[in-house]
Amino acid sequence: MAETTTGRRERKKAQTRQALADAALRLFTERGFDNVGVREVAEAADVSLSTLFKHFPSKEALVFDLDADIESALVAAIRDRAPGQSVLHALRDHLVRTRTALQTDDPLFVLVDSTPALSDYARRMWLRHEKALATALAEATGPAPDDLAVVGLARFALEIPSLARTSDDPATAVRDLFTLLERGWAGTPLARPEDRSGQDD
Repeated sequence: MAETTTGRRERKKAQTRQALADAALRLFTERGFDNVGVREVAEAADVSLSTLFKHFPSKEALVFDLDADIESALVAAIRDRAPGQSVLHALRDHLVRTRTALQTDDPLFVLVDSTPALSDYARRMWLRHEKALATALAEATGPAPDDLAVVGLARFALEIPSLARTSDDPATAVRDLFTLLERGWAGTPLARPEDRSGQDD
């Protein structure tokens, strides 16, 4: 009986959270993010303002309902990579699949891209995954999670999708930037002879 009650309660929470997210996206898309208050979102979802804040800590958070799933997928890309595949290649392939196929006409994409507050929030939320990613990289390769090598790799890798977005071919751009990350500047065709010979200085 306890399990049944708990399951029903969790389903109710999930339904309320989804109703809030759906109401927020609809209102923000129709009227603009800055022109809608959180109380209006709560009313549209038929819940109290306090209930809204139990599920979402801020107005911006209403737009980003899958953050935990995104982080879990990043970590899984490292931990569940194919036998013999390097962590860099596993992360590269995951980011190509998940971060370069965004539909520019999708209402959520349009909303975030056209609202500076949401764009800034999205970037901060994305970069928050650095610690979890660094931990997964450390577990896969051996050093401590706070080792500068894995922390640096996690940070650089997370910056790649936003850089690639400016390209006409984001998927190729992601692959090229991971090649740069893997081989270093001296390993690129752009490096001059003195760049290559300077590696041992």
